[in-house]
Amino acid sequence: MITVIDVGNTNITIGVMQDEEILASFRLMTSQRRTSDEFVAAFYGLFQTKGIQHKEVEGVVISSVVPKVMHSLRNSIYKFFDLEPIIVGAGIKTGIQIKRENPRSVGADRIVDLVAGHHLYGGPLIIIDFGTATTYDYLSADGEFEFGLTSPGLETSAVALWSKAAQLPEIEIKKPMSIRCKNTITSMQGGLVFGYIGQTEYIIKKIKEEVGEAKVIATGGLGRIIFNETEMIDAYDPNLSFKGMKVIYDKNKGETKYN
Repeated sequence: MITVIDVGNTNITIGVMQDEEILASFRLMTSQRRTSDEFVAAFYGLFQTKGIQHKEVEGVVISSVVPKVMHSLRNSIYKFFDLEPIIVGAGIKTGIQIKRENPRSVGADRIVDLVAGHHLYGGPLIIIDFGTATTYDYLSADGEFEFGLTSPGLETSAVALWSKAAQLPEIEIKKPMSIRCKNTITSMQGGLVFGYIGQTEYIIKKIKEEVGEAKVIATGGLGRIIFNETEMIDAYDPNLSFKGMKVIYDKNKGETKYN
């Protein structure tokens, strides 16, 4: 049994996996001021609610795009699990090649998605992660991460809209019944969701014009909203990052030193 931890800009998602099965998952708000003891207390409570014995955890993998969290989080892993975590980053075996100008600048979140995509679907692939930022990454049939695009996430766009316009309210992000929106809330929902569907489909189309056909896989918290409204995404997998970290664990377990 292993624990996989995905530290994003908005949330920290935690998965407990037995082989390929996800036994439980948890979500914490990302806080850069949380101490290692606070992490330990959170882990203890979360594991207790699911009846999971943390002493049975044999390994921990962390993917993080928030460096300021890592000191406390890593120390909490030592305290709670008594384990050295595998940190996704330079020097870790992944099974993919990063063909970018600066490979070290590629976020761990993108790496774990690409690793999972390559392991589960082969290639070529377009992997779209609908998170705080939305990323569109292309992986070749040979497992090479050739290029990617980054845009503001759906929720990030929504927050920018109501925080910058004094008379616009906070809204639930969902597709309205019709594009013929007749009030402020549905007009905002329509602009956000229909606009984001358009962005997604256009970027997929432009990538395929340059590289040819590719399977399109979506992930991320709000990815299901877009997946349900377009035929250009082949599959939606909300646990893609967990699966990628499991693959990385299998490739690196037994190593004596990690990042």
